[in-house]
Parts: sequence; structure tokens; C-alpha cells
Amino acid sequence: MRNGLTHTSVLLNEAVDALLAGSDAAVAHAPRTFVDGTYGRGGHARLILSRLRAQDRLIAFDKDPDAVASAAQIADPRFCIRHQGFDHLPELGSAVASGILLDLGISSPQIDDPQRGFSFRFEGPLDMRMDTTRGQSVAQWLADAPVEQIAQVVRDYGEERFAGAIAKAIVARRQERGPIASTTELARLVADTVKTREAGQNPATRTFQAFRIFINAELEALQSALAASIDVLQPEGLLVVISFHSLEDRIVKQFIAGHASEQYDRRAPFAPPKNLRLRDRGRVKPSADEVRANPRARSAIMRIAQRTAL
Repeated sequence: MRNGLTHTSVLLNEAVDALLAGSDAAVAHAPRTFVDGTYGRGGHARLILSRLRAQDRLIAFDKDPDAVASAAQIADPRFCIRHQGFDHLPELGSAVASGILLDLGISSPQIDDPQRGFSFRFEGPLDMRMDTTRGQSVAQWLADAPVEQIAQVVRDYGEERFAGAIAKAIVARRQERGPIASTTELARLVADTVKTREAGQNPATRTFQAFRIFINAELEALQSALAASIDVLQPEGLLVVISFHSLEDRIVKQFIAGHASEQYDRRAPFAPPKNLRLRDRGRVKPSADEVRANPRARSAIMRIAQRTAL
């Protein structure tokens, strides 16, 4: 792996157990297709492959070129990697997957590589793109973004109460000395602007999260993938989603709840409710032992839903 950076998959065994639970008793010779929507460094994918049969297959997605390069090291005819985000799920077709796994957020190699610009802990270019081959970096966006847009992004995606002050400080700095180009410049500016913060949290945490989510359109991609999953999953197929902050988890929770409860058409109050499309199979959080071994697991929540019969 580039620069020797590694990644520890969160809820590794729990996620793979949940993903395969709906098809372990499938007809012995019926091929199954599973989808790993975020390959990362292959922790989940490798464990899935170890439990698949010869006629099964695993399709993985990832926007990150480094992740795709890592996936190319897997010499298994049952496996393929697509250099795309999981919002391209509809391209797989209808009722083709026995299970879909989405491990959201950011991987340790992305955080720990200064050149990617995701972390305020390292000096590096202010990039934050998951796919470094396309799109705008955060630095490029901040060079021209109006103060109102910056404030809205920090407020909506970072849930930052000082969003307005941070946005004004960024624009004032741009006008005085030119655009912010590095991670440490942004972190210092936010720290100088945010005078109070929760104990143990860097003042720039919420701003960095907000810019990363915005520049990669993460929430929009998640909503698109969730909507597509219902069509891509086969009857009884499992949807497993691991999220790491409240914005992601809220979307997943509301999506599952919306399709796992009876839906009435208000325009036709006496019509029967629409058929349920998902069954809520609950949620799982990391154990205390996992959190001690991997502190980045502490905020993870895994939600599971099962596709109903078509």
C-alpha cells in the first residue's frame, strides 16, 4: 500500500455475517452476486471472498485511485473492481445482488496521507477529493466560493454553530493574502475564529468534515445509492450500511424506516397501503473491545435491512 498506510475495517465480521445471512441457505448451485460499495483497502472484500463459493462473485466500487490499485492485487476470478462511486449501482441492473455493503466515510490511508489533504494533523495540499483524477479540490473551490455558500456548507455538513464567522474569515483571508492552499493554514484560521469548542475536539474538526462531504457530494451519493439498492437487490437480499456520523446515519435510518413501514397515499385515503419494500433488521455498534483496539470505530453504527419479496 502506498506509503505503507494500512486500514482496519470497522465491524468486519459483523458486517460480512450480516451481508451473507440471507443467502447462506441458498440453492447449492445458484450463483450469488454481492456488492462492496466502498472497497477501501479490501478488508471487507477479502473476508467476503473467503466465504464465497466458486460460482459466486463480488463486485466492488471505489472512487479512490489508490483503492483501485490495491484491489488490482486481488487475483480472484470471482472479483472485479469498478473505478466509480457507489452511486453507479443502477448500472448493475435489477434484482442482481444477494447483498450490498456500504462502508461510508473515509479510510485510514486517506486520512493519514498528508498529500490527500483530509486531515488537519498534517501539512499538505487542501485537496480532500476521494477521486483525485477529477473534480475540484477544496482549495480550488474556496478560491472563488461566495461567503454565503461557504457558511451554508459548514453549517449544513459540519453542524458548526460558528459557520458564519468561519466563512467570513476565509473570505477575508482570501482578499488580504490570497486563497488558502494548505491544511494547516485552514486549521489555524478556524482555530483563530472558533473561540470555544468541546473538550478534546480540534476546532477545525467540523469544518474539515463539512468541506470533505461537500466536495465529494457524499450525502447525495448515499441517497442515490440507497434508492437504487431496492431495485438492485434480489428478494430477501441484504443491505448493510456502516456510517460514522449523524448526517449519514440519519439518512440511512430514515430510508430504512420509510420503506419498512406501511405507506398510505394521502390523495386516496381509502386505498390499501403500498407494499413494504424492506424489513428493518436492526443496528449493530462496535464492541468496547473493538473501540479500544481501533478508536476510529467509536462512532460507527451499522444498520441492516432486508429486501422483501417483489
